[in-house]
Amino acid sequence: MNKQRGFLLLAVCLSFLLGLYVLLPFLEYVLAAILLAYVLHPLHVRLAPRIGPRLSPVVLIGFSLVAVVAPFAYVFAALVRDLRAIAAGESGLRVAEVEGTIATYTGRSVDLERWIRVGAETIFEVSFSGLAELFGAALKASFGLALVLFLLYYLLKDGACFVAWLKETTPLPPDVTDRLYCRIDATTWAVIVGHVFVAFVQGMAGGIGLLLAGVPDPVFWTAVMILLALLPLIGAFLVWAPAGVYLLLIGHPYAGLFLLVYGIVVVSMIDNYVRPIIIDARARLNPGVILVGVFGGIYSLGFVGPIALGVLGATLSTFKNDYHRL
Repeated sequence: MNKQRGFLLLAVCLSFLLGLYVLLPFLEYVLAAILLAYVLHPLHVRLAPRIGPRLSPVVLIGFSLVAVVAPFAYVFAALVRDLRAIAAGESGLRVAEVEGTIATYTGRSVDLERWIRVGAETIFEVSFSGLAELFGAALKASFGLALVLFLLYYLLKDGACFVAWLKETTPLPPDVTDRLYCRIDATTWAVIVGHVFVAFVQGMAGGIGLLLAGVPDPVFWTAVMILLALLPLIGAFLVWAPAGVYLLLIGHPYAGLFLLVYGIVVVSMIDNYVRPIIIDARARLNPGVILVGVFGGIYSLGFVGPIALGVLGATLSTFKNDYHRL
């Protein structure tokens, strides 16, 4: 390596580190914009010839805001409402019957009403007591959302040119570059769309079970299960299992048993059959890798965790297959 190449390589590394340092405070929002643009790009390709390349990103951004923000806002508003009601002693649950059933089978009296009320008060106070911290988090989130929308618009409008530039800049033979980007594309698409699709199917299946079992407010709990299903090892189980036990304790054994069996046989089996078909087969990632990626991403890159590991796998595969040709 001569001095000119060494200097250029050093300049690239320093520029990359400086750029990463600048982006680090809002890195999660930049990654979110990239992932959203990646998911919405096929729709943009179809919509842009009809309404124009400048208006298409605006329409898709509006659609994304409604599709993403609305479920979170609905769940958050309903959760705050229920916490206030529980803290005021108006949970709507048949606590007395549950306490009676527990006393019948265990011989001990349990004050569940007080435990539920104290728990709701604690959650409410912890979540909303620090107004300064809450205001700071809301301010940062608003800046982050503005950044996501700004980047999303230009990524949709000029994303194809950016990807073409990346391919031209990649110092690999064209055929190796194409295979590498195809592997990354397959991994990313399978992880993003697969996880979201499986979470939606699992949540909807659980919602149907709640509706058939007669659980109150099945729409709200369906939305909660869809959000929880995005997390591995947790998922919709946190909703349908307690609901089934609750039905058993209040004297509805058939509905409770139906919901528990339905959850085990139908809802839980979606992870065992649908997820491998959609994610593992296309991304060629072991479920353990996806699990580590999601949990590791919670502490580092968020939902990008399994995608980062998938990109690492694609890069190592390219290294293994094509390094001897370089």
